[in-house]
Amino acid sequence: MRGRVLIVAGSDSGGGAGIQADIKTVTALGGYAATAITALTAQDTKGVHGVHAVPTDFIAQQMRVVLADIGADAIKTGMLHDSATIDAVCDVLDAHALGIPLVVDPVMYAKGGHALLKRDAVETLKRRLIVHAAILTPNLPEAEALSGRTIHTAEEMRHAAQTMLTLGCNAVLLKGGHLDGNRLVDVLATDDGVQVFESLRIETRSTHGTGCTLASAIATGLAQGLDLVAAVVRARAYVRRAIETAPNFGAGHGPLNHAHTVPDSPV
Repeated sequence: MRGRVLIVAGSDSGGGAGIQADIKTVTALGGYAATAITALTAQDTKGVHGVHAVPTDFIAQQMRVVLADIGADAIKTGMLHDSATIDAVCDVLDAHALGIPLVVDPVMYAKGGHALLKRDAVETLKRRLIVHAAILTPNLPEAEALSGRTIHTAEEMRHAAQTMLTLGCNAVLLKGGHLDGNRLVDVLATDDGVQVFESLRIETRSTHGTGCTLASAIATGLAQGLDLVAAVVRARAYVRRAIETAPNFGAGHGPLNHAHTVPDSPV
């Protein structure tokens, strides 16, 4: 089985993040990507210039028809924009997708700082969506909003990741890219404990879409039957290589090179 991944997220007109990055990632790793688009953005490497929300009933319809016909082995959510969108997505998950592993990328800000989730929707995200998650994949600003903690060190990352487990998800992968230093630290917390992944930081401006790409790579692994740790390890390797071979497009935060595979990818 290729691994069917339903992606519920926004579109990035620049192609570096959002639905476009998700489709490229799932395809590169040998999976099959289906989508429910939640918003259209006018976006390039320099930032988000406009957002056009998709009506919530149409978001739900996209999800329902895909699940009823093609099906899904994993689901990934990205940009959900507001409480009404989160509620619509969760209603479909409750009715049609119980038991399907869900990867929640709690997208709150674009790389340039533009808000992609309304502030009053954070509580809805915590109350309705995160409880469904097989794994939650926040970056540091998102983790601070979700955990209520300030995070400046790797040790504080550990505590924040464990705090977020109490929101009801099965696992948290807290990404440490916003920390200073030449070592990149990610923290995976589950009920079994905490695992820390470390690697040398790559000095580059080509980091647009790293969060979307990582979450979709994890979802692909889960859809293909990998266990959680194996899915995270492969996803991190895929993202790292995508950064190392990035095409250096644009004047701002450039996109990754999604058109590669990792050695153990089943393609």
